Amino acid sequence: MKPMKTFDILRLITSIVICLTAGALGSFFTTPAISTWYATLIKPSIAPPNWVFFPVWTALFIMMGISLFLVWKKGFQDHQVKAALSVFAIQLILNILWSAAFFGLRSPLAGLIEIVILWIVILVMILKFMRISKVAGLLLIPYILWVTFAAMINFLIWSLNR
Repeated sequence: MKPMKTFDILRLITSIVICLTAGALGSFFTTPAISTWYATLIKPSIAPPNWVFFPVWTALFIMMGISLFLVWKKGFQDHQVKAALSVFAIQLILNILWSAAFFGLRSPLAGLIEIVILWIVILVMILKFMRISKVAGLLLIPYILWVTFAAMINFLIWSLNR
């Protein structure tokens, strides 16, 4: 295995920082609502305790960042890479918007609609990433699994609290 070039190391760090920054932006909507509005909601028994979300999302954002790097390093000159990175950007924005919809607007219904769209875009992203780098695509499987679980919880919260 050949050593990584300095430029690749910088791209890897940048990729991870981009993803963690998205998580931080989402937390601006989430954090204030956790002990106030969210605490008042009826939650399903499958909802994990609040402390679980930070480490899970941190791990997922790091894996997303590594996945992003693996595709980005293939180069912007490739049309498939450009398309895949565009879908990646869209899903990252949608990820932030879920926090804004669910926690910021305090709307489980808006969150539910948004998370379904997010799930579809994640699936498209995985398929595009797999064509470029199988490892990059596989790194995103835990993300879509977690979003599937989150969508289920979102649906149940909406059902229990309407």
